[in-house]
Amino acid sequence: MKLTGAQVIIECLKEQKVDLIFGYPGGAVLPIYDALYNTKEITHILTAHEQGATHAADGYARATGKPGVVLVTSGPGATNTVTGIATAYMDSVPLLVFTGQVAGNLLGRDSFQEVDIAGITTPITKHNYIVKNPESLPHVIREAFDIATSGRPGPVVIDIPKDVQTAMIDLKPASSQPLEWKTRGKWFEHAENNKENMDKALKLLARCKRPVIYAGGGVNIGAANRELVDFAEKIKAPVCLSLMGMGAFPGEHPYFLGMVGMHGTRSANYAVSQADCLIAVGARFSDRVVSKVEGFAPEAEIIHIDLDPAEISKNVASHLSICDDVKSVLKELTERVEEKQENEWNDQIRKWKQTYPLKYRGKGPLSPQFVLEKLYEVTQGQAIITTEVGQNQMWAAQFYKYKEPRTFISSGGLGTMGFGLGASIGAAMGRPDRKVINVAGDGSFKMNSTELATVAKYKVPIIQLLLNNHTLGMVRQWQDLFFQGRFSHTSLGPDVDFVKLAAAYGIRAYRISSNEEVEDVLREAVSLDEPVLIECDINPNEKVYPMVAPGEAISNVID
Repeated sequence: MKLTGAQVIIECLKEQKVDLIFGYPGGAVLPIYDALYNTKEITHILTAHEQGATHAADGYARATGKPGVVLVTSGPGATNTVTGIATAYMDSVPLLVFTGQVAGNLLGRDSFQEVDIAGITTPITKHNYIVKNPESLPHVIREAFDIATSGRPGPVVIDIPKDVQTAMIDLKPASSQPLEWKTRGKWFEHAENNKENMDKALKLLARCKRPVIYAGGGVNIGAANRELVDFAEKIKAPVCLSLMGMGAFPGEHPYFLGMVGMHGTRSANYAVSQADCLIAVGARFSDRVVSKVEGFAPEAEIIHIDLDPAEISKNVASHLSICDDVKSVLKELTERVEEKQENEWNDQIRKWKQTYPLKYRGKGPLSPQFVLEKLYEVTQGQAIITTEVGQNQMWAAQFYKYKEPRTFISSGGLGTMGFGLGASIGAAMGRPDRKVINVAGDGSFKMNSTELATVAKYKVPIIQLLLNNHTLGMVRQWQDLFFQGRFSHTSLGPDVDFVKLAAAYGIRAYRISSNEEVEDVLREAVSLDEPVLIECDINPNEKVYPMVAPGEAISNVID
């Protein structure tokens, strides 16, 4: 069947069961947009900016587990996706980014809107392509989807010159044979000593007295939450989570310790610091968790379970590693491990949790922590929460209890301000069965607030819960604690009237200034099937606690 390259792209997207893409048209992708014109099977969402498109596709992927797809033009259209691609790369999110490119005979001539997007994105993609041979286009797309979604997921960029989009191509059905990339190299080589280490791990678990499980985003990605609960309950181990791990273990479970690390709970940090066995599952020991390597789990033998061999002993040396799919590993461990009984360690954990609950001082008439607690109460934990980055993000992780995977969506590794609004759009479109709420700070929100145009255009029924402290809150907190209160360029005045901004887009908005107003406004907003913005006026002196100073052992907690 002879089709243009642009038509082949559309047919391949259908073949991959893609029904939603995010993008922004331009000269170098006009043939593809023309092919989309009469395509009923694929819905295209026009965002306000290409960065917003990548964040929306990212949010869609995190909420659904399916790959997000982006379509943009060449040059600035392509470069505007870079932050979103890097965000997805750091958090292992499957993303396909199709970029237009100048025709092949114009490549390398500094042509209008030409940029080497493959070169730019090489360090922040799992793989990327420049399609120069039209006949290779179907294979490239099929391979790209497989790479993006196999093993540890990640973003893939496909750069398609305009003449490839207009060339006539013979589209053949996909082969049932394994794709060639899987035979070219050991992309996801499993450790050869897994069986031996599994046996050693079982012996270690049998003799340990103070086990702790530290779980990360790999549990959510690998849909291993049920297996994690079963394992924890069998060995009677408390569970702490990284930021990306939120939702991997139920927030109301008696073994749940909360988040670990820089803004982790005292009980989580103390438990890790005194554990004699730390089982790390789908976690990468980031600096925000570990802080001071020598002070992290100093008494523990570490078992590291992860799909990606590159993560084993990268940041913290493990005593044993099991390099495989976390779901299957947890299942086997649970089946084979000797069941434990609760002991003095479990009593100590309960004592820490009772003695050191999350608390807040409340420096103004409206407390952001109270807002998040009420949000959990009103939604009964059934919402999908997206966040921006900073204090708002930490409060959302601390004070909202997540019951299941893919309900907390946040930029962890890259810490991308401006992520949440776009992500909430994608999450809502991927999961229309759930209310989606974006918890934002005013600094982050301003960065991509133009995506309110997308919210309004498509009437996406999401809530923007804007915690407005009129400053760059987390940066200001660091300036106060570590720079003697020199607040250099962190004030965001003059103030934006976010209620009026929402009104300019035809979006319903509320302003809250006291704790007494919170519940009624939240209940009304959640009940509405339309876009809503809620501006919460909070004190700039409000801080995120607990906190571990950078470079300190996580047992050294400030609150």
